[in-house]
Amino acid sequence: MIETDRRVREVPPSLTLPIIGRYLPVMRSDGPALMPLFRSQHQAELLMWLLLHPEQEYGVTEMATRLAVPLTTLHREVIRLDEAGLIVSRTQGRNRLIRANINHPAAKALTQLLEITFGPRAVIAEEFAIDGAEQVVIFGSWAARYQGQAGPPPNDIDVLVVGKVDRADLYDAADRANARLGIEVNPVLRTVEQWADPDDSLVAQIKETAHVTVLDSREPVNS
Repeated sequence: MIETDRRVREVPPSLTLPIIGRYLPVMRSDGPALMPLFRSQHQAELLMWLLLHPEQEYGVTEMATRLAVPLTTLHREVIRLDEAGLIVSRTQGRNRLIRANINHPAAKALTQLLEITFGPRAVIAEEFAIDGAEQVVIFGSWAARYQGQAGPPPNDIDVLVVGKVDRADLYDAADRANARLGIEVNPVLRTVEQWADPDDSLVAQIKETAHVTVLDSREPVNS
């Protein structure tokens, strides 16, 4: 009878991701469900915003507010991305300004990757900022993956718009988002009263499951 080896092999706490000769630490527990190759969801979201707005420069404090991330946490991700050459930064007074390094060899591929994973948060917010829209909420499979629930990649993006919106504007916004993301966008419309109605079956389902508010006219975002 062969004796089973009961020794437990020690598992390294992290992996490393090579990027053009440099290495970024990738913690197994921190990888986002939408695209686990990134070190953390904060890192992926930060890179997404910068690569999808390549001509724009952001303050680190502004990005921490925009992404709802503690400033110290975001600052660590900025340092890592800067060291990898994926972003460039400069100091203006007491502020640190950052932007995407579009000349990086991986910039184009990363942009395409982030557009179809984390991109909907930015793209949907921009395209559905239409007249009468008070809130815009992504729900369904993309929202579930975004919030860390395991599962297959989403095949479409479900979007709820709350307010008094012209349906032609609604579908035009969906078409523009579809063109940018390369994935089907399914919009639905509810009034403010319907959004507050517990008897509305769709609203109840959205509120009870994963959903992400990407636009809220009652909470202005600093630009």
